[in-house]
Amino acid sequence: MESQSSKECRTVAEVAKRWGLSERSVRNYCAQGRIEGAILSGKTWQIPMDAEKPKRANARQSLSENTLLQRLLEEKAYGISGGIYHKLQIEFTYNSNHMEGSRLTLDQTRMIFETSTIGLSESAVNINDVFEAANHFRCIDYCLDKAKRPLSESMIKTFHRILKSAVVESGFERNPRGYDNFLVAPGEYKKLPNEVGVMTTASPEDVPAQMADLMTWYQPDEPQSLERIVDLHVRFERIHPFQDGNGRVGRLIMLKECLKNSIVPFIITDDLKAFYYRGLAQWDDERGYMLDTCLTAQDRFKNWLDYFRIEY
Repeated sequence: MESQSSKECRTVAEVAKRWGLSERSVRNYCAQGRIEGAILSGKTWQIPMDAEKPKRANARQSLSENTLLQRLLEEKAYGISGGIYHKLQIEFTYNSNHMEGSRLTLDQTRMIFETSTIGLSESAVNINDVFEAANHFRCIDYCLDKAKRPLSESMIKTFHRILKSAVVESGFERNPRGYDNFLVAPGEYKKLPNEVGVMTTASPEDVPAQMADLMTWYQPDEPQSLERIVDLHVRFERIHPFQDGNGRVGRLIMLKECLKNSIVPFIITDDLKAFYYRGLAQWDDERGYMLDTCLTAQDRFKNWLDYFRIEY
């Protein structure tokens, strides 16, 4: 059979960007025969220019718009318990805070979300961990409310202001070593140098210019792919613009941008933490480490969407 002309076809990468999917999902659709006219030439899929995005075979439409963002907003508005909104809040908050040293358990995080209490505990509970869990719930609500708006520096600062509100160490308020001149309010860029792992970050004086450059590079009004959203995350973490809370703010930004671009989001769980940090460190040399980690987490999130009968 005569192969299609490459001029009449799109690559997997082009189709993934056009449809707002991962390249892995597009390849799976091709392998399953769900993209009409797709042909495997060697190791490369050739996809017709007029190919249509497949619909999920097991999709069941139960809401007027059965998209993830629509479902999250509806469950948030009506206070529905036990749905995808409830699960996202608890799982995302627990895992993101746990990566940064929170000692709250998953059950304690759930109790704070469901009852605004901590319950009985055999060991002492750090009050900052409680504040940051409650604040992270509010960050996710803000993320959902602003999901369709273009990302901005103001929005990023608001994430940080919500996350660190009332947290004692966020501005060195009680530090006895004379750091009063370096007081940093939640939502303000850092005034002291910091680092992430063994990687140096932007100096405090360079942060405003580098953040402005980051927004210019990202072009928030344009459609984005998963890889570009992850690239944004890596660049943000290398700037590390805030004194503390950069990892959590960075992961909230990825959640927001995935929802904005109709891309299945993901949660970095404890078993993926080492791979996530390796991906951050080696992004320039091998993007696959970070992308594979995010795609693995995304596949887990898709299992939730299948369970709750939400299209993607």
